Amino acid sequence: MRLRRALATVFFGGLLFAAIALGGVFLWGKVQFGAQGPAAAGGAEETIVTVEGGMSVSGIGTRLEDRGLISSARLFSIGVRLAGHQNDLKAGEYAIPSRASMTEIMDIMRLGISIKHWITIPEGLANVQIAEIVAANEVLVGEMPELPGEGEILPETYDFLRGTTRGELVQRMQAAMDEILAELWEARADDTPLASPYEALILASIVQKETGLAQETPLVASVFINRLNIGYRLQSDPTIIYGLTQGRPLGRPIRQSELDRVTGYNTYHIDRLPPTPIAAPGRAAIEAVLNPPDTDYLYFVADGTGGHAFARNVEEHNRNVAAWRRFQRENGLR
Repeated sequence: MRLRRALATVFFGGLLFAAIALGGVFLWGKVQFGAQGPAAAGGAEETIVTVEGGMSVSGIGTRLEDRGLISSARLFSIGVRLAGHQNDLKAGEYAIPSRASMTEIMDIMRLGISIKHWITIPEGLANVQIAEIVAANEVLVGEMPELPGEGEILPETYDFLRGTTRGELVQRMQAAMDEILAELWEARADDTPLASPYEALILASIVQKETGLAQETPLVASVFINRLNIGYRLQSDPTIIYGLTQGRPLGRPIRQSELDRVTGYNTYHIDRLPPTPIAAPGRAAIEAVLNPPDTDYLYFVADGTGGHAFARNVEEHNRNVAAWRRFQRENGLR
């Protein structure tokens, strides 16, 4: 009986010791999992690490240990599993702060706080120019897709994550233009001479190419709307250039022979609008053609300051043209 009691005491004592030891190990591991991690190499504030889709928790831990971001891949794997997040770590490109704890790293990846990259499509570019910008971006992946129709991409700054395909980004750009165009078409002036959102897009692209000054955009739009309302041709030089270069800069003045040549984009010869946009217009240009200010302007010409002089009739316009040509002569521009 005494022996049996002694054995029981030893057995339960061993269990108690094991439980205490296991609890101690667990507590140590928990402390380590939440403790400050190693400093980033070279005194950097953060370290960039990429997690590919399909990587296991163990694989992620190994990569983090190899990069010097954690002290133990095994401890990281165990800690993530005990926290119940083994299936929650997301693929992405992460900026891990110097001395981040394993808990903080787990949360960054669990929440998918990936690095954002940016690409800017300036207003007034044609498809050939937009395609060059998207194709040249080194973070995007995949082949360059065929772009939608001319002018159907919204010029804007877009954020994206590493691994985004060029096709996915182009779809976002087109969807953004579709959304803006639909929104602004609904708010159009009742008396607009434009018959469809696509006609608005065409005219907005011409306005976009005619002026680089935001304050002038509504006035330029009013000139073209006034011309459409009374049956005047648009007589826009950028449409001629587009017909010659399909969107690339001409790099020289338009020749008289090109002004005289009848093409689908020569608005000195065709009535109303060309068949397609000539560039990607921004929101302001679309708003301007759909809700232009009430003016009597029918003409405009460069004034030598980067802007334009506007006129209500031929006499005013001729005076403005004479002033512009004088400025060109005096400054050796022609």
